[in-house]
Amino acid sequence: MFDVSCPRNRLYIPERASKGDTPKEAFRRDCAATSTPALRTPVAAHLLHESLMAPSPQSSTHTQAQNDQDTPLSLEADDDNPHILGPAVTGDNHVLADYLSNISGGQGIREIRPVQPGSSSSPVIFTKVQKRPVGLMVNSSPALQKLQTIEKLVEPWGPHLIELYLRKANPCLPLLDESSFRAQYINARHRISPALLANLYAHSLTFWQHDPVLARERCPDARFVWNLAIEASYSELHASAGISTVKALLLDVGGRPTTSMTGNGVRLSSAISLCHSLGLNRNPLPWDIPQAEKHLRMKIWWSILLHDRWSSLAYGTPPHIRRAQYDVPLPIPEYLSDWEQYHEANSVFIELMNLTDVLDHCLEHVYNIRIETQGPTRNLDLDLNKWVDSLTGDIRKIIIRGSNLDIPGASNLRLAYLATRLLLRRIELDRERQSQEPKPEQMANRIMEARRTAEDIVVLVQELGEAQLGDFWLPVVAFTFSSTVTFLIRCALETEQVAGLCYSASLRMASDFLDSLRSHQKRFGWDLADICLAQHSEVIQKLLSSAPLIQNSDGTDVELRQPFMPDMAFVDEMFPSIWDTLQSI
Repeated sequence: MFDVSCPRNRLYIPERASKGDTPKEAFRRDCAATSTPALRTPVAAHLLHESLMAPSPQSSTHTQAQNDQDTPLSLEADDDNPHILGPAVTGDNHVLADYLSNISGGQGIREIRPVQPGSSSSPVIFTKVQKRPVGLMVNSSPALQKLQTIEKLVEPWGPHLIELYLRKANPCLPLLDESSFRAQYINARHRISPALLANLYAHSLTFWQHDPVLARERCPDARFVWNLAIEASYSELHASAGISTVKALLLDVGGRPTTSMTGNGVRLSSAISLCHSLGLNRNPLPWDIPQAEKHLRMKIWWSILLHDRWSSLAYGTPPHIRRAQYDVPLPIPEYLSDWEQYHEANSVFIELMNLTDVLDHCLEHVYNIRIETQGPTRNLDLDLNKWVDSLTGDIRKIIIRGSNLDIPGASNLRLAYLATRLLLRRIELDRERQSQEPKPEQMANRIMEARRTAEDIVVLVQELGEAQLGDFWLPVVAFTFSSTVTFLIRCALETEQVAGLCYSASLRMASDFLDSLRSHQKRFGWDLADICLAQHSEVIQKLLSSAPLIQNSDGTDVELRQPFMPDMAFVDEMFPSIWDTLQSI
């Protein structure tokens, strides 16, 4: 047993830097001073010297950490949150704004006006709302207790896990401002949300076995750590929900391995609701607020959009966000503060967001239930081709040729593109089936195009090496593997009955695909293979071992003219419920 009541997140006042200290040396000394005694061993000190490097001078870190809190919208305030006022009452508050500011000292309401010349953006009004429920004690922090337990489990490698996240995950999906977060982690760790830190530690455990230093150490139980982090998120969501809670929830939803679709959906919808209440769906660029705060608000919104749309594709549920209800621009290099340091990974992120925008049009078609008027149908294939045609340099090679996958996030982008292309092929195939007079030749062509896309996914996974497997991946891409195998089984059942299912080329391709996933899982512990293997390993084995076609009395095979339509008992046996599968992996 160990004591978790010790206050580990105390404020540390750094010693005055020596005159000859470099920023790297100062950062190493300060991090060692704020860590547990175990971190002062020679091995840990050498580790910190190699991994924990602050990009900004030591002398400015304390001031920077404080300035991050004192913003016009008070996004990180301890007691209150800014809450955006709806358009229906904005006009009334314009009239009352000056009067209210006079009688309340500007504490109750704030109007953010555009400052860009010629901007068409209207002023946006925020009011302050209390974070905590009435009657809840300020010092009541179950989330902090969970964090202290996690820090005990991961010590002395906590700072190294934070470094892993900032180096491997954050450039591919920017959520934190690296320089300000480093400064706050050293000098004012007590001001960081316990739920955010807990989820950062849990999120970074994914990279444990791929790190040359940590691979030699015993990794804590990831499921136990995740359960503690999730409890910390729920606790903070109840007690003091704010901008840090949104970040914590996004780290949770983007964490691996994925074992609960329902839980992820609930937490994602909570994060989206918080984003709307904080006004993160509004374009902050014309506002009279600091540049760093503008970029922070946009980074969180981009992450929300990314998870919402790709989770929609993976889970089969409509997205929560409608494009007509936000005006935050898509990312460009000028909006990314770490562009010079991580320009390759940031370039991949920018194109992933542009691809996500294309995916949104596809999702609108997929989830459109009510069709009141038949207007012109959007050419979804043209949207995707326009995006591909706009690519240049290494990013174009990733998409067109499947090369340059050593760039951080490149493999995830390539798979996301193929998943979108497969979705479009299936949409076109369904349209052909539902047409008034389906043409057999056109139908066959659609099937072959879709199967070729599925084959590209199979080849991509087969060619992944250890570096790519340990790279950044969105957890929901694991469902792309399941949908690929399902489509290949469909092709086998409907179109390839020449000599029995055991001779089907599509089933053989699916079997080879599962073999590759199984190899990645066994050799490198690749959790993204878990869901597909749990769902389809037994299915493929049964289908490949099925008997060939019955022969006539003259020895010739019986030719099946119609597609094979299995009964429901066969379907229930072959395709177990995905919910049961997720409970068992």
